[in-house]
Amino acid sequence: MTAQISRRKFLGGVGAAGAGVAVSMAPGTSFAKGSRGATTIIVGGRVFVGDNKNTVYEAIAIGRDGSILDVGRYSDLRRYKTSNTNIVDAHGGTVMAGIQDGHAHPMYAGLRSLSPSLEDAELTGSEVQDLVGSFLLDPTFGSEPDSWLVVEGWNPAGTPTDSLPHKDILDSLPTARPIALNGSDGHNLWVNSKALALAGIDASTPDPTGGEIVHDGSGEPSGVLKDEAQGLVRNLIPGQTPEQMYQAFAWAFQQMAAGGITSVQDAWVERWQLPFYRSLATNGDLLQRIRPALLATTAQVSRPNEVLERVTRIAAKFGDIPLMRFGTVKVFMDGVIEYPAQTAALLEPYLDENGDATSNYGDLYADAETFGRLATKLDKAGWQVHAHAIGDAAVRAALDGYQRALQANGPRGNRHTIAHLQLVHPDDYSRFSELNVIPDMQLQWATRNVWTEEALEPFIGPERHARLYPAKSMLDAGAPLAGGSDWPVDPLYPWNQVQSAIDRFGIYGEDEPLYAEQGISRRQSLLMHTRGTAYQLHQLKRTGTLEAGKQADLVVLDRDITRCPVSEINQAVPQLTLLGGQPTFDIGTASGRAASRKLQKAATGGVARQWSHGTATRHDGCPCTTGGRH
Repeated sequence: MTAQISRRKFLGGVGAAGAGVAVSMAPGTSFAKGSRGATTIIVGGRVFVGDNKNTVYEAIAIGRDGSILDVGRYSDLRRYKTSNTNIVDAHGGTVMAGIQDGHAHPMYAGLRSLSPSLEDAELTGSEVQDLVGSFLLDPTFGSEPDSWLVVEGWNPAGTPTDSLPHKDILDSLPTARPIALNGSDGHNLWVNSKALALAGIDASTPDPTGGEIVHDGSGEPSGVLKDEAQGLVRNLIPGQTPEQMYQAFAWAFQQMAAGGITSVQDAWVERWQLPFYRSLATNGDLLQRIRPALLATTAQVSRPNEVLERVTRIAAKFGDIPLMRFGTVKVFMDGVIEYPAQTAALLEPYLDENGDATSNYGDLYADAETFGRLATKLDKAGWQVHAHAIGDAAVRAALDGYQRALQANGPRGNRHTIAHLQLVHPDDYSRFSELNVIPDMQLQWATRNVWTEEALEPFIGPERHARLYPAKSMLDAGAPLAGGSDWPVDPLYPWNQVQSAIDRFGIYGEDEPLYAEQGISRRQSLLMHTRGTAYQLHQLKRTGTLEAGKQADLVVLDRDITRCPVSEINQAVPQLTLLGGQPTFDIGTASGRAASRKLQKAATGGVARQWSHGTATRHDGCPCTTGGRH
């Protein structure tokens, strides 16, 4: 149970699903030109400024233009109070800059919500049959004989070895429908024989570039498709209607606002999404500042001129969308590290189940020279590059590419980024600071569980395992950390990210912390997820801290997370989220309470994590599951 913030004359809020954002001022409210009167003053909390001095105040005043007038003692801020000022009592909770999510996929999270899910459970073949069979009986998910049944949240690492995924398990269900189970790693798709037949896949079908059609002992397709091979089937699956998609997208941004998120880098954006973004913004349903990372596919990385021309054209056409600022291009350097995918690029080979080295080093999608040519071209034109890199070889290739750009162009301040960084070689820690490359880390993954233990440690060995998610080492080497959720790869709950960065345990930890020495301080974690990500998103001058003159992008929490036990940080519940001084989420409204309950349930209701990078909880519903690599 959380204490609801109280307010006087605070009339704004988010209404029913899809409603826009508006603050309704009291009748007759007006301000003379140049007036310093506050529309809102938040009192009774601990205002975490996020500056270099670790300053905490007791009140914050917000002006009519949505900027911060002042922070300090309420007795000093009373000078901004007028008869129409909204007074919000934070009841001792934290008031801080809104979370800035440096790597998420909100639109794909919305699309995922439209399909049934196995919720990443560890299931036997018969249990898969029972659950998928129950979906077949639900008319919400289509009907016989031709409609596709698409199921999210299949856990490739959670299927016991005595019932490895095979089309026969799905073929035994009493249906003529094609069935596709999206692996929660985003790199595996499990389909039945009907789906294979519709795609024209048989024993003689060649593997597509960057993908694999898995065959069984008889040489027949097993029903499992990896990476780019997934597109052979996914391209046949009908999409949702534009109306369904719009409502799903609006819901996703409402969920982010309920989590206290005020800015997002959408880490995989293609042109088809931008008209939806425009409509969302026009209708008041876009509730965060958005920095879209326009995708450059693996094939396009070797064609820098083509990439630059395309992204420049897109930015020119859609550059007028409110709350959206272009300037970033997304590139994949490798895949994922956990068994069974093992497509992350490593400097030393994967091990087999006996601990012996194999010949598999993973997949490096772009070598340093090729990536460097693209980075150099984009850097010179003022574009930021955002690279997915999981394995230490992919991280090094990305750093080498960025170094080539720096040598060719000199420092240009584009703040190139590497996301995920599950495994980084110690020799590369200091290079982030030297090259001004931003490490964007998803530290809710930095816990002990099946994904980091059974699905990983035997295949990389103890020495490399001890280097997983080296946040503290990189911070000590001067790296400017930023953070992201990778939603819907994981359940959306930023306060668990904040906690896991500190204690390496969070909601999903088991037994003991994952190398507690790599935990960062509470202050460092709060800054990583606010100020640090604002720096990555090129908006630190406008947001990321609660300082006079900046935009009032902030969240009010139900507790003081600057002083509560670290183990309780993940329990923090946002009460109010403001973007430019206007409410995007208010737990005092019926819709706000509903959004908050849904967010809490998704984050804590199924403690067996719902998504995983490579094997279990990362990548369900993100672009990897819709025909490309994430």
